[in-house]
Amino acid sequence: MADTLTNMKRRSADDNDGDDSTALVLKKSKAGAAKAVHEHDEWEWDVDPAASLANARHEFGEHGGVNMSIEASATFTVMEAETMRRMFSGELGPERDFFIYSRHFNPTVLNLGRQMAALEGTEAAYCTASGMSAISSVLMQLCSSGDHVVASRTLYGGTHALLSHFLPRASNIATTFVDAGDLEEVGRAMVEGRTKVLYVEAMSNPTLHVADIPALSRMAHQKGVKVVVDNTFAPMVLSPARLGADVVVHSVSKFISGGADIIAGAICGPSSLINSMMDLHQGPLMILGPTMNAKVAFELSARIPHLSLRMKEHCHRAMVFATRMKKLGLKVIYPGLEDHPQHALLSSIANKDYGFGGILCLDMGTEERANRLMHHLQNYTQFGLMAVSLGYYETLMSCSGSSTSSEMNAEERELAGISPGLVRMSIGYSGTLEQRWTQFEKALARMHHTTN
Repeated sequence: MADTLTNMKRRSADDNDGDDSTALVLKKSKAGAAKAVHEHDEWEWDVDPAASLANARHEFGEHGGVNMSIEASATFTVMEAETMRRMFSGELGPERDFFIYSRHFNPTVLNLGRQMAALEGTEAAYCTASGMSAISSVLMQLCSSGDHVVASRTLYGGTHALLSHFLPRASNIATTFVDAGDLEEVGRAMVEGRTKVLYVEAMSNPTLHVADIPALSRMAHQKGVKVVVDNTFAPMVLSPARLGADVVVHSVSKFISGGADIIAGAICGPSSLINSMMDLHQGPLMILGPTMNAKVAFELSARIPHLSLRMKEHCHRAMVFATRMKKLGLKVIYPGLEDHPQHALLSSIANKDYGFGGILCLDMGTEERANRLMHHLQNYTQFGLMAVSLGYYETLMSCSGSSTSSEMNAEERELAGISPGLVRMSIGYSGTLEQRWTQFEKALARMHHTTN
C-alpha cells in the first residue's frame, strides 16, 4: 500500500521497466483525448474541463496523505555519481523521478503542471513565477532575432509593452498590431516565413473582445505560424487548444488562484515545446529562471479542483448584473449580452454551462465619472474594491485607461477601443447576489444625487 501511494520515490538509474506510473507532465494525460483540429471546420470542444481535471492523476502524500507532499528541496541527491552525468546529458529525467535542481524541474510544480494540462486539454504544461514570465518565455522560445509577431492591438498593458518596446530592443523581434476581429487584416499582416507567432487574448483585456480562435488558427497554420492565446480572462469558459491554438498561457494569479494572494503563470502546449523550453543549454525556462516556488504550487493545486464552481458563480453574477445595468440605461460591455459583437461567436465555442465570463465593463464616458462611480461603490456601499487584477471573491474595479492599460499611449488606447471612462469590473461571489445589486443601485443613486 505504501509503495502504491508514494509516487515520488527515488528510482534506480538502471530501472527501465517501462512503468509510467510516475510519468509527469511530459506524458499526455487523459484530458488530451480532446485534441485540436487544425485542418477542418469542426473541432472537439464539448469536453468539460472539470471532467478532464478529475481524470488527471491524483498525487498522494509521501506517507499516503490525500494531499501531496511539498517537495521544498532546491537540489536533489543521487545514489551513484554516474547518475548525475546521465541526468545532465538528458538521459535520465523527471519522467523517471530523477531531479537535478528546482529551477529546472520540481515534483510539486510538475504536479500543478499536470493539472493545468488537463484543464486546457494539452499534452503538457509548465508553471512559472508570473503570467508575464510565461508570456515572455514562450515568445522568446518561438521567435529569434529578426522574426515577426502579429498581435491583437487590444492586450493587457504589460504584454503590449513587452511586444512594442522590450522585445524589439532586447531581441530584435518586431510586432505588427492588428484588429484581431478583422480576419483579412490579420491575414495581410502575417508574412509567411518571417512571422512566427500570432498572439491574441481569448477574451481581451479590458474590452472583452472574443477571439475567433478556430478561424485565426486555421489561417495562421496555413502560413506556418504558431497561435499563442492568453486565456487568463476565461479559464473553464474557453479551451483555446481544443479550438486550434498551439499554446495557451495564463496569469494563474487571477481566476485560477482566486485569492488575490499568489503571483503565478502557466504555459500549456505540446510536450515537444515544453521540453525544448526546459533544455539545459538554451531553454528560456531553464536559462532565464522564471521558477515557481513549490509551496505556491501546492497552494494552487488545492484550489484548481473547485475552479469550475467558482467560475460558474462569477459568470452567473456577471450575467445578471450586466443585464440589470443595461436596463438602467448604462453602457455595458459584456459578451453574454445579445448586442455584444461576439455574443454569437462565444456562444458557439464556449464550454457548456460556464456562461460568458466573470468580467464586465461599464463605459462611464470620462475618467472623472468612472472614478466617482468607483468611489461610491467602494466607500459608500461596499459593493467592491478599487484594485487591479481579477478573479477575487470580492468584486474588483479599475479604470483601465489610467491603470492596467496605462503602458499604452493615448492613440494606442483609442485604437484598442479603451475609453477614458471604461471601468473594468471583475465580479465576485461573496455575499448574496441581491445584497450586492442593492449596493450597486444605492451607489449609482448617490452618484446621480451628488451631481444634480
